[in-house]
Amino acid sequence: MDTGRTDSRPVPVERAGPPVTAGPARMPRRPAGPAGAHPATAEMDAERRRGVRRMKLIATGFLLVATVVYALSKWAGASGAGPWAGYVAAAAEASMVGALADWFAVTALFRRPLGLPIPHTAIIPTKKDVLGASLGDFVGENFLSADVVRARLRSVGIGARLGGWLAEPDNAGKATEQAAAALRGVLTVLRDSDVQAVVSEAITRRAEAQEVAPGLGKMLERIVADGGHRRVVDLVCVRAHDWLVLHGDSVMAAVKDGAPGWTPRFVDRKVGERVYKELLRFITEMRDSPEHPARGAVDRFLTDFAVELQSDPDTRARVERLKNDLLARDEVQELIASVWSAVRGMVVAAAEDERSQLRLRTRASLLSLGGRLSADPRLRAKVDTWLEDAATYLVTTYRAEITSLISETVAGWDADQTSRKIEAHVGRDLQFIRINGTVVGALAGVLIYTISRVAGG
Repeated sequence: MDTGRTDSRPVPVERAGPPVTAGPARMPRRPAGPAGAHPATAEMDAERRRGVRRMKLIATGFLLVATVVYALSKWAGASGAGPWAGYVAAAAEASMVGALADWFAVTALFRRPLGLPIPHTAIIPTKKDVLGASLGDFVGENFLSADVVRARLRSVGIGARLGGWLAEPDNAGKATEQAAAALRGVLTVLRDSDVQAVVSEAITRRAEAQEVAPGLGKMLERIVADGGHRRVVDLVCVRAHDWLVLHGDSVMAAVKDGAPGWTPRFVDRKVGERVYKELLRFITEMRDSPEHPARGAVDRFLTDFAVELQSDPDTRARVERLKNDLLARDEVQELIASVWSAVRGMVVAAAEDERSQLRLRTRASLLSLGGRLSADPRLRAKVDTWLEDAATYLVTTYRAEITSLISETVAGWDADQTSRKIEAHVGRDLQFIRINGTVVGALAGVLIYTISRVAGG
């Protein structure tokens, strides 16, 4: 009979790791099952086991008291003490029977009583895997069903609660701060090289798959129609005029160097000066006259080019070849990859700065959302429906994985450790079954003895 110890065998001592041997350092191994716990958890388990032992001693004490009372009452009855001794003996006898029966039932849950191979005992160690599978099925059927999840979320009213919570400025600030911290954490964990490779590949693949000539033609057509290109023409004319003023000698020297060898040098010089003056006059007039014929020629050229980009197969093919050549250049790929670094730096800086537009706009948006949720029943109903649909999808899609996690985790536990762990948690309450069996047995014994005495006259 168990008189206070949680097990008839010595409790194995958990080790922090394998024995130290020569060779490379090895990481400590965690014991299989729930007993390989954090130090705080292990201390709590030890305290629970001490509580179980105390309750076992108390329950066993009730049995011992009933045994002593039974012996004394039988002795008193044999000594002619009177009818009361029979009543006490019957109560004590039934009390012992109840205590022993309940001791057997409680003990049979965790181990074989007295070490005897009695069928259907040591239920938890021998049926651990079956219990784990049953627990997983129970959770799946009663907690992870679509109807249960929908009913629970509908009764909670998440939309109304969320709206009321976000409508408070302090709460909106807290939510913004947590969102910023999460964003910084995500950006910190991500490896720049991996993200840059993904961004570069995505942009390159999209650019290669999309023909750009028609889009460029439409954009150029709108720009010319709106006159947006005239500023560019003005800038080119100004820059060309300034360049000619600064490099007149170079222009005249180029004309002289290109003249035939048989012409006199002074003629070449005169021709160079004339060409330079005509170029300067032409550029000056084009710069100063918005209605210059050359500007009209530029307009017509750009208009025709915009049409060709959209409709001429040869022009479109040339643009595609140029696009692919540009995308294949290392400089362009490096530029695309650098986009992530720039975006990441800006987002991290904005997330860290409490006065950044990102955080201010996020906080204002959350406040606005909270106010709308609090005031608009239709929006609350939509939010509740979205959340219900999302939760239902998750539990119905991944219910098998969740329940298998429970059953597989229990199956991986060590049987003896699992039994001791469960006993440490519920064994103290189970000892009250023994105490109640002792008390109820005594009352039943008195009642049965009284009825038999009355019936027997």
